[in-house]
Amino acid sequence: MKITGDQMLVKKINKSIVLDTIRRHAPLSRARVSEVTGLNKATVSNLVADLISDDLVQEIGPGESSGGRKPLMLLFRGTSGYAVGLELSVTHLKGVLTDLEGHIITEYAVTLEHHDVSSVLEQLKLAAKQLIDAAPPSPHGVIGIGIGVPGMVDEAGTVLFAPNLGWEKVALRSMLEEEFQLPVTIDNEANAGAHGELNFGAGIGVRHMIYISAGMGIGSGIMVDGELYKGAWGYAGETGHMSIEAEGLPCSCGNRGCWELYASEKAYEHSDHQLKLPAHTTRELIHYAEQGHDAVQELYNTIGRKLGIGITNIVNSFNPERIIIGGPLSEAGPWIETALKQVVEERTLPYHRRSLQIEWAALGSRSTRVGAAYSAISQFLGKIRVSV
Repeated sequence: MKITGDQMLVKKINKSIVLDTIRRHAPLSRARVSEVTGLNKATVSNLVADLISDDLVQEIGPGESSGGRKPLMLLFRGTSGYAVGLELSVTHLKGVLTDLEGHIITEYAVTLEHHDVSSVLEQLKLAAKQLIDAAPPSPHGVIGIGIGVPGMVDEAGTVLFAPNLGWEKVALRSMLEEEFQLPVTIDNEANAGAHGELNFGAGIGVRHMIYISAGMGIGSGIMVDGELYKGAWGYAGETGHMSIEAEGLPCSCGNRGCWELYASEKAYEHSDHQLKLPAHTTRELIHYAEQGHDAVQELYNTIGRKLGIGITNIVNSFNPERIIIGGPLSEAGPWIETALKQVVEERTLPYHRRSLQIEWAALGSRSTRVGAAYSAISQFLGKIRVSV
C-alpha cells in the first residue's frame, strides 16, 4: 500500500522537525538546523520564519562565525505558553503549571477524602482552574491540560479500569474538555511519569527505559527505542498487578499476591511490621527512618527486596538500559536502595544487568505531573510521527 501526503502535511511534518530540533539543541543557527535535520537551507529558512511568526522561536543575536558573516542564533520560546499537569492518586490530587520547556511555575496539592467520580471531578476542575489562573501573560496562554491517573486509559481518554479508585469506564477527557474548552490528554500515571523523566529528567537520551511509579500502587511506563510501548490495546505497564506470591494476599484487582501489595505504600497496611510502625505515611515514616527507628528501617529493607523481585522480572523480560524509580515511595530511596540492588544483582541474568543502571527519578515525586504537562505540550507543538 502506498502512503502519500499533500504539501500541507509535508510542511507540517517538517515544521515539527525543525521546531523539535531547535527546542532540543538551542541555541543554534539556521545552517546548523539544516545540517541536523537534512532539510535544505531554503526550507529551513521558510519554516523558521513561520515559527518566529507563531511566537515559538526567537532570534537572540549573532553566534560564532566559521569564516563568513556571523549567523543569527535561534532559541525556543519556552514562555510563549503554559501547560497544566495533574496527577490523580488514591490519597491526593497534585498538579503543576509549567512553561513549554517543563519548568515548574507553580504547584497545587489537595488531599482526596472521597473517590467517587463526581467528587474527584470537582476537585480536578478546581485544581485546573487555580493553575490556569496562575499562568503569566503569554502569546498562547494555557495550551492544554494533561492528567495522569492510576489505571487503564483508552485512546479516547476514558478511564477503563482504576481498581484503587473503584472506577470503570469514566469518560474523563470529554468531561474536562467540555468544562475548560482546552485540549485534555489522559494517560496512565506511570506512562506520564516515563514521559517526564525521558524529556526532562533522568531518562534524557535513553532509548530503552522502564519508569516505575511506586506510591499507593505500582505501574510501569515502558520506553522501547525511545517510544512509549502500550501493547496491542494500549494497556501495557500494569506491572503492579503481576503476582510475586502465588498464594499471596487478595488484591482489589481480583488477583492474589500482586507486586504492589508488597512493594508500594500498601505494604504499610499489610506488612508484618504494621503494629510496630510509629506512622503510616511515607512522609512521616521517612522522619522516623532518619532517626534510626528499627521497625521503619526494617520495613523499607523488606520493601526494597520486594521491589527488587519485581524489577528483576521486568529486567529479564525487557532488557532495558535504565530503570528509573519515581512516585511518592521514591522519597524513601536511601533506605530502600541497598536491598533492592542486592536482589537485582543476585537474580537478573548476567547479560541483562551488564550495562543496566537503576536510578531514582530526577524529578522526584513530580515525574507524573511534569510528564502529564509534557503530553499537553507535545500535542500543542504538533509532534507528528508517520509510520508505514
